[in-house]
Parts: sequence; structure tokens; C-alpha cells
Amino acid sequence: MTTLCENILFGMGNPLLDISAVVDKDFLDKFGLKPNDQILAEDKHKALFAEIVKRNKVEYHAGGSTQNSVKIAQWMIQKPHKVATFFGCIGTDRFGEILKKKAEEAHVDARYYEQNEEPTGTCAACITGDNRSLVANLAAANCYKKEKHLDLDSNWELVEKAKVYYIAGFFLTVSPESILKVAKHASDNNKIFCMNLSAPFISQFFKEPLMKVMPYVDILFGNETEAATFAKEQGFETDDIAEIARKTQNLPKENTRRQRVVVFTQGKDDTVATVVTMFPVVDIDQNDIVDTNGAGDAFVGGFLSALVQEQPLEECIRAGHYAANVIIKRVGCTFPEKPNFH
Repeated sequence: MTTLCENILFGMGNPLLDISAVVDKDFLDKFGLKPNDQILAEDKHKALFAEIVKRNKVEYHAGGSTQNSVKIAQWMIQKPHKVATFFGCIGTDRFGEILKKKAEEAHVDARYYEQNEEPTGTCAACITGDNRSLVANLAAANCYKKEKHLDLDSNWELVEKAKVYYIAGFFLTVSPESILKVAKHASDNNKIFCMNLSAPFISQFFKEPLMKVMPYVDILFGNETEAATFAKEQGFETDDIAEIARKTQNLPKENTRRQRVVVFTQGKDDTVATVVTMFPVVDIDQNDIVDTNGAGDAFVGGFLSALVQEQPLEECIRAGHYAANVIIKRVGCTFPEKPNFH
């Protein structure tokens, strides 16, 4: 077991304030939403954010894929605080203040780049029964500037302090040059760089920046849908998930001292990891599932919490399954005060 110190885990991504509220079918229809979907906000959704905030019971959670994962990792670890550092861009506004407060409550060392041209990014979670329709408005998250934040000595020192790095693929749409700088640092110093395929559209429309980073990726995460899209875009000519994992593992790699590990989750089916092994997930009564949003982020967070403690792969996956199992029984990417993981 390694002794954990502050800033050993580094994450960078799109910080979003999740605003969740229970709505009715009329609300969904008004804004042309499907009950169970994830979309990026268009002009017609502008009024939605103002309207959902007016509802009587609104919950705010610090969100965004990478921020969720580092938050979960910190929760699994508990002490010391600030094991995880997080970089991303917010606005100088009320939602930005809420985000800072939420990150502090989660004991994450969030060093946001703050600018006043765009408001803080938000994700409206419109809940109807067991379903939630997510509408993300990246806004400020899109404004991250490498030269104004990552390149500053005081911030780069935090990058250098870390031993494990995690960036979700979503950030490729914002600042691929920031990802490359961090990835190369990890590779040159034999540290662990982790990435997530995040969504099918990343492999399809951001293939070039994704494949520029891939040689530096030590651990790649994804789910079965993302894996299938990635395989198709790479011309792997197979839909066998274990075979996709193997082929992905064998893609060119810069740091040959570490073999790439590929971890693909498949919902309630076994998680596939290379060296190809199947890891059964924790059994759960389907009636106990409240909300599967954030389950993937939680899996990664649990995995990272064991990884920074230099645990073997099967322990990392067991921690990931545990965290995901906790999250899907709750609304949003939230968790009880303490984990019950042994």
C-alpha cells in the first residue's frame, strides 16, 4: 500500500453544475425532450434552465464526467482530503460559486480557471419516474485555456505532484493540447495516464485528437456501446468485446514500461479487462435501481481510488463495481457519508 498524499490523483475536464428536478411529460414535450436521453443544449433549450430552477424542489450537484470520477475516488479514500486535484473552466457567477462550494464539500482540490465571458456550464436533469433526460450546456467548460491555466507554474506543479492522471474523452472537444501536455508528462515520467472513450461521438467526430493521445494511454475505459463504435471507426472488423479490448491494447504505445490495460463495462453484464478476464458485477435487484446516470463515472472513481493505492487490477475493478453499485441506487452522482467497502 502506498501512503496517500495530497494531489496524487489529477483530473481535468468539463465542470458542470447538475441541476435536477422532477418534471412532468408536458415539460419534456415543451422542450422536445425524450424521457431517457443525453443531449447538448440548443437555442430552444435556453429557457429550460431558467424554468427548471423555478421549480420547488431543485437539487444541485457538482457534475461533469471527470469531476464526478475524482469526487467518487476521494469519497472512497476518505482521508487524507484533497487526494484529488481537478482542473476545468467555470464562470464568475452564482453557479460557479455553488460548484466551488460543492467541490470543497467533496474535499477535492478544485483549481478552476475562472472567466467572465461565458456562464458556468450546467446540466439539467429532468426526472420523470425512473427516467432522466439530460441537457448539457457546456458554456464556460468550453473556454478552458492551456496557456492561461495549465501552463502557469503554480498549476503545473500540481500536475507534477500527481502519480495517476484521468481525463474523460469529452475534454477532447475543449482542449486536446492540454490533454497531450499532461499525457506526455505522465509517459516521460512512467506515471499512469487514464482516459475514457466517454461517448460514441468522440470516437466518430474527434478521432484525430483521440488517436494523438492514444499512444500515451496506460488505462482506457469505456462501455460496450463506446467500444463498438471505437472498433468500427478503427476498422477492427469484430464486434466481440474481448477481441476489441485486445486490439485496443495492442495499438501503438509510447511508454513500453507499462502495458496498456483496457477496461470495458457492460452494464449488468461482466466487465471485460485485458489481460482478458471477465469480472462479474455486483448483483442488484433491478427494483433497487433509481438512476443509472453517473454509474460509469462512479465505476472509474472507485477504480482510481484503488489504483492510486497501487492495488492489483482485480481490486481496482472490485472497487469500481462497488462504487457504481452505490450510485445507481441514488439520484444523481451522489453518495452516503462513508463507503462500506472492504
